[in-house]
Amino acid sequence: MPVDHTPVARRLRFAAAALAVGLAAGAAGAALALLLHTVQHAAYGYSQGSFLDGVEAAPPSRRVVAMALAGVVAGLGWWLLHRYGSPLVPIARALRMKRPRMPWATTSAHAALQVVTIGLGSPLGREVAPRELSALFATGITRRVGLTPDQSRTLVACAAGGGLAAVYDVPLGGALFTLEVLLGTWALRSVVPAVLIAAVATLVARLVVPDEPAYILPELPFSGSLIVWSMVVGPVVGTCAYGFARLTAAASSRAPRGNALLVTAPLAFVCVGLLAVPFPQLLGNGKGPADIAFTAHPSLALAAVLLLLRTAVVALCLRAGAYGGLLTPSFANGALLGIVAGTLWESVWPGAVPGSYAVVAAGAFLAVAQRMPVTASVLALEFTGLQQEVVIPLLIAVAGATATAALLRDLVERAAGTGRGGDR
Repeated sequence: MPVDHTPVARRLRFAAAALAVGLAAGAAGAALALLLHTVQHAAYGYSQGSFLDGVEAAPPSRRVVAMALAGVVAGLGWWLLHRYGSPLVPIARALRMKRPRMPWATTSAHAALQVVTIGLGSPLGREVAPRELSALFATGITRRVGLTPDQSRTLVACAAGGGLAAVYDVPLGGALFTLEVLLGTWALRSVVPAVLIAAVATLVARLVVPDEPAYILPELPFSGSLIVWSMVVGPVVGTCAYGFARLTAAASSRAPRGNALLVTAPLAFVCVGLLAVPFPQLLGNGKGPADIAFTAHPSLALAAVLLLLRTAVVALCLRAGAYGGLLTPSFANGALLGIVAGTLWESVWPGAVPGSYAVVAAGAFLAVAQRMPVTASVLALEFTGLQQEVVIPLLIAVAGATATAALLRDLVERAAGTGRGGDR
């Protein structure tokens, strides 16, 4: 009796497609990382050190000019895209299609615009661009290989997680993002490609992206003070992060898409450039302020001012019509909030180092702002070098923040009369 090789052939075809998607996601992440660094160095005239080092070394006038250029690029670029390009298809919408499709020219230009404006100093995050470009490549690969609709959706989602993994060197976080946020499942048939694609994409991107944590922290000792503080601060962080998420969502939903973009984007970016004269830490996706919170032991006043201004400029740029991610801005805000709350706590029960407060609050803030508690916990550890001493306080704070945000969301929905209640 002849053996039916069809199931084996399908599995091999799916495995080959997953490998190709991982390679494509890594290439997308590497290419966009190169573009970002090229724009940053050209805009602020530095060749070594971090972006914040380059911004601080640049004359104040150069910061304003670079941000004015960013505003022109943002306004004109997205105006042209909305007017003449095909409608944008976000990843979430593509995954709801029977067979995911994203417009090639529009998606590629959209990703490039995000990276260029962030390189010039936009305060938004850079993670959306590699996710979109990776997902775009995956739609082409899955269509050519001839996968089933379910397999295609799985690999497109895995590609987006692979793009995140590649650009930040966070393979585990990228895989978890796919499963928790995009697919909403922990089924083995999704776990295997998610892990494979995130690993392959990260390896490919390491040709360009440094193989090291995003933040180099000193040793963070375990302390009883930190444990109790994490219990207390979780609800505070959850409340602030929930407010930040609502603020940014409202700003994005009200952003202009027509001719007004030609005015609002330049004005908003010039305002940010002027604020960057006394506060250069405002420029970029938030890595600079987070790095300060983790390692520089900023004063309570500086941390509070940066937290307020970072929140304001992110909302301002979104409201003006710019695009970008909120992962690193959320992480930075959480780190700054951790310094504020930790400094106040030190007068009650000293014993923890400032970096510990920042890491714990950053992970909790990210968990609520992006609605991904598992992924945020892992990203906080991967970003900062997987320090075991902060795992328990981090998880306690994430739990408290997430529960508080769920309660607030329920109360707001009930007050609005939606009748839905509870967390989604």
